[in-house]
Amino acid sequence: MNEVSETTYILALQSANGIGNVLLKQLVSYCGSAREVFNTQAKTLEKIPGIGVKLSSMSVELNSLLPKAESQIEKVGKYGGEIIPYTSALYPIKLRQINDCPAVLYSKGNWDTNNPRVISIVGTRSATDYGKKIVEEILDGIKKYNPLVVSGLAYGIDIHAHKIALKSGLQTVGVLGSGLDVIYPKLHAKIASKMVDQGGLITELPLGTKPDAPHFPMRNRIIAGMSDAVIVVEAAEKGGALITAELASGYGRDVFAIPGNLHSSFSEGCNKLIRNHTANILTSPDDIPYLLNWPEISDGEEKEKEVDISNLAPEELRVYSILSENQSGLQIDNLAIQTKIELPILAGILLNLEFLNKIISLPGKIYKIR
Repeated sequence: MNEVSETTYILALQSANGIGNVLLKQLVSYCGSAREVFNTQAKTLEKIPGIGVKLSSMSVELNSLLPKAESQIEKVGKYGGEIIPYTSALYPIKLRQINDCPAVLYSKGNWDTNNPRVISIVGTRSATDYGKKIVEEILDGIKKYNPLVVSGLAYGIDIHAHKIALKSGLQTVGVLGSGLDVIYPKLHAKIASKMVDQGGLITELPLGTKPDAPHFPMRNRIIAGMSDAVIVVEAAEKGGALITAELASGYGRDVFAIPGNLHSSFSEGCNKLIRNHTANILTSPDDIPYLLNWPEISDGEEKEKEVDISNLAPEELRVYSILSENQSGLQIDNLAIQTKIELPILAGILLNLEFLNKIISLPGKIYKIR
């Protein structure tokens, strides 16, 4: 019989009545692991702040939740995704820092979960040509820093940010207010598919979950929490973009807003953020690395990334060439399919290319050229 994983215990604990993200983490912290929560007597659980007699009685029902959790993990795996618990090294470090971070993330794709530079771009669903142009200028100005670009896959500024990130060779992640298998809006399914190859999709909601209204504020806190900075390009006086900005500010993240026309309804939100000192005014893409203290990278240094590949063996050259076409990196299984090299042989080639300082490995068995 296979040993039950810690992820399974966390999923089962999460599905228990009365257990939210904060309380779950409190239980795990007190007991040492989710597994130990299941083995702790009710009288001991009662002593944990916030638990009480009623919740402590759940220890009787916990083990009955394990099969359902195991089934969920299996379903996600068959769908091509994975479940990342907050205790995993693959869980985004910045997101883990917020008190109400999700206990688990459902993820699909090959994104670098701990890219040192993460920005979120959000805004109105009724983006103007001006707003779209600003998004393009921002990403063009900072693409040499290779940031992870996060947004919510919504109409308007969100989807345009994803599209331009893909075009710029940057990894981009869409945070969903639904299950991984329920793309909303459906019109963006094709872009979402491309993002899985050059970034990913994440959510805290199980497969099959519909995009109900309460899920989107939950989604917004993930966008805010996992980022170094949230950039609001265009926004009305009220809406999801402002909620995300306010959450980011509360989490101690930097917030930037594009100043706009005083007579435009889509500038009211941005101007309000600047007026209330919730956001820094953003007038140039150069403001972002400057205020976030990113190490300076000159255009010349970017060009120096070209390396000598003349001495590579044919199979090494094939692997390097395919990685060169996928600047944000490829997961080893995807790379094996594209190179048509068996995994054991490919693993040896990748290791040698690392020794030669031609490529680097990232969490999740992702490889990219140096």
